[in-house]
Amino acid sequence: MTPVTILTGFLGSGKTTLLKRILTEAHGMKIAVIENEFGEENIDNDILVQENAEQIVQMSNGCICCTIRGDLVKALSDLNSQRDAGEIQFDRVVIETTGLANPGPVAQTFFIDDEVADTYRLDAIITLVDAKHGQQQLDQHEVVQRQVGFADRLFITKADLVTPEALGDLKHRLAHMNPRAPQQEVDFGQADLKQIFDLHGFNLNDKLDIDPDFLGADEHDHDHDHDHDHDHDHSQCDHEHDQCAHEGHDHGHAHHAHAHHNDAIKSFVFRSEKAFDPAKLEDFLGSILQVYGERLLRYKGVLNMRGIDRRVVFQGVHQMMGSDVGAKWQPGEMPNTKMVFIGAELPKDIILQGLERCLV
Repeated sequence: MTPVTILTGFLGSGKTTLLKRILTEAHGMKIAVIENEFGEENIDNDILVQENAEQIVQMSNGCICCTIRGDLVKALSDLNSQRDAGEIQFDRVVIETTGLANPGPVAQTFFIDDEVADTYRLDAIITLVDAKHGQQQLDQHEVVQRQVGFADRLFITKADLVTPEALGDLKHRLAHMNPRAPQQEVDFGQADLKQIFDLHGFNLNDKLDIDPDFLGADEHDHDHDHDHDHDHDHSQCDHEHDQCAHEGHDHGHAHHAHAHHNDAIKSFVFRSEKAFDPAKLEDFLGSILQVYGERLLRYKGVLNMRGIDRRVVFQGVHQMMGSDVGAKWQPGEMPNTKMVFIGAELPKDIILQGLERCLV
């Protein structure tokens, strides 16, 4: 299976700079770059000459670059056919989305099309965020919020152009939108390629990365103007702050300085040490995906299921969800559930209460 990395980010975030480095650096890897070309920002002509609607250019370091204006499935299929025929060589693919694109449909391609799914493995989505203009872009363009929500890793560019306070505010906002994506500052595309490839962001594994500060006190500071039903039954929750991430259990105010942004894309976490009833959970998740699937960008969890002495891991994009049995719970380890949901205007209380009702 050929690993694929999706590179996304708004116009001017630095994708082209990073791509130039991937296409020219002597890294010893044979990488095929698919550039989803709509004319906003293209690799310089001295690196890639664009004369035809679709063409493949061989690079001096063994990489190739394919510019497409059409169907991604066809582009991936054509690349694989040419590789099978011995015309080109590559062992991984990078797809650059246009700066105005929602990466969701690109990610779905790897689950919907059988030929693509049999040949390629979606490794991760990397989103670049411009530190200088990121806050404004997040305010004005929901597609930028979606790019952040889908990310497995966030690269913050142009951090040297803003104050430490402004950078901290941006990181804080990004963590609340997507707590499972590690953040890293990169300088003019000088990201370590190890931070780009083989991240296994779409692998089903027992490790669920959530930003450690996400469940801190400030999660609840300013969120009472949305997504919060003060009348819902808190008796279903164990009332311990780390047991269940309901808004309203405020145990401190450490970060009042952070501005509140009413972002459409938000995330929340569900935790419990009680086991799920498998049949109830399957029915509930099925109904949630059917009704709210298009609003769910990414979701992932490590679950404690009744009758199973192993972790059950799951994740999904929109309505497409996969699950598998993971490692055994270790002796002395308390089996527990940890789930993160990232989406657009999700009914947080409905989902959290529904999950509570699925517990044994």
